[in-house]
Amino acid sequence: MTEHSGAVPEGAGRGVVDIAQKFGRVTEHWSPKIIAESNGWQFKLVKASGEFIWHQHQIDAVFLVFAGQVTIQLRGADDLTLGPGQLFVVPQRTEHRPYAPEGCQAGSSSPPAS
Repeated sequence: MTEHSGAVPEGAGRGVVDIAQKFGRVTEHWSPKIIAESNGWQFKLVKASGEFIWHQHQIDAVFLVFAGQVTIQLRGADDLTLGPGQLFVVPQRTEHRPYAPEGCQAGSSSPPAS
């Protein structure tokens, strides 16, 4: 480990992100908004309401619930319901459909364009 020089590394420390404030600006459902980027990964927030389509990703999909509940329907497996403070990773190439009948505020992290 090197001694701290006091300099902020490039791409780090761009300011505090207020999650509640960012959610206040999200107006569309099922339309993730990028709130930060680090090391080639994007951190996104999404407001969910009702059903989304069945789909899959080439990488793992992360769901982290901040408010409300979301049920993750998985093809060929039991549904999982997540509440505030709960996280679930959908394995890559697993067909799934999120469903939030009462609405939900969630976060995810992924490389760009995934």
